[in-house]
Amino acid sequence: MSKNLAKPNRVFSIDALRGFDMLLIIFADRFFATLHKGADIPLTGALADQFSHPKWFGSTFYDIIMPLFLFVVGAVIPFSLSKRMQATNSNRDLYKKLFKRFLILFVLGWIVQGNLLALDANQFHVFSNTLQAIAVGYVFSSIAYIHLQRKWLYIIFASCLIVYAMLLTIPNVPGFGTSVILPDSNFALYIDHLVFGRFDDGTQYTWLVSGLGFIATTLSGVFAGELIKSELPRKKVAFYLLLCGLVGLILGMIWGIWHPIVKKVWTSSFVLASSGVCFLLLALFYWIADVKQKTKWAVPLKIIGMNAITAYVLSHVINFPKIADFILFGLEQYVGEYYGAVTSIGGFAILYVLLWYMYKNKTFIKI
Repeated sequence: MSKNLAKPNRVFSIDALRGFDMLLIIFADRFFATLHKGADIPLTGALADQFSHPKWFGSTFYDIIMPLFLFVVGAVIPFSLSKRMQATNSNRDLYKKLFKRFLILFVLGWIVQGNLLALDANQFHVFSNTLQAIAVGYVFSSIAYIHLQRKWLYIIFASCLIVYAMLLTIPNVPGFGTSVILPDSNFALYIDHLVFGRFDDGTQYTWLVSGLGFIATTLSGVFAGELIKSELPRKKVAFYLLLCGLVGLILGMIWGIWHPIVKKVWTSSFVLASSGVCFLLLALFYWIADVKQKTKWAVPLKIIGMNAITAYVLSHVINFPKIADFILFGLEQYVGEYYGAVTSIGGFAILYVLLWYMYKNKTFIKI
């Protein structure tokens, strides 16, 4: 069989891209912030700005992290679900797996950012985390993938974007009037406050109605996974990934003129633009790792990506830079203001050693 037709069940570029995304989550934001504290020059300031969220309108590179997480989850669905669908004749078994994963992701989200471990109902948040957004996008995209023809997935994708855009601009918000895409006066935030009540996370981020955007983002990953899984030659796959990325980014930016790109409410223009960037990143990783077969550079990323959920949860529950501080405190007198960057690197190194050990021993925690 020719190299172009050999499509393995695990795609190196997808694992590496997942690891790249996790690297941004567990290391980059803190590192660049602490680096700028030490250096305080325009370059480090620009990098720190790119790894922090804008107050409302627009987007930074940091805003791609959460969409990329959902996108990669979607990209795996054609591989994982098709394998399970072939292994069982019962949708009941598939649904048990789907809803088990949904529940575990939601509980992990409560642990990470829902304040579940505080054991205080007054601090608990029902829906406030990336893992829970993944749970929503994953379960609905998977159900659609199981039961519907591919054309209907595209229809659902477009419908999610159109319906959500309408919900953000047509309904009335009590006390504000017609919904507008501004803090505290949009319909999505009103619904969160109404449904979650005192268990709302109290931020400007929206979750419940924004689930339409989470589903669309995950479905965009499904489309990418289907493309990779197809019988197309790998070079053509890379080209189509690139093309989809450019189209999505351009359409999102054009739509953003009338329907602003706002990550906090996950606007439909944000879904299109961020999905476009996700396609572009996957095209790059796929071209290098799966077309050109150059993979050594990405092995460290794969090590992180193979236990992505573990890395995410551990990095949010355990303060690894603080642990590094107990070991490296003697360096502070020599590095001064750069000490924060040093402990960021040290904390990441500790977490990476754990992930490397798990990878070496083929210990992969799956849900």
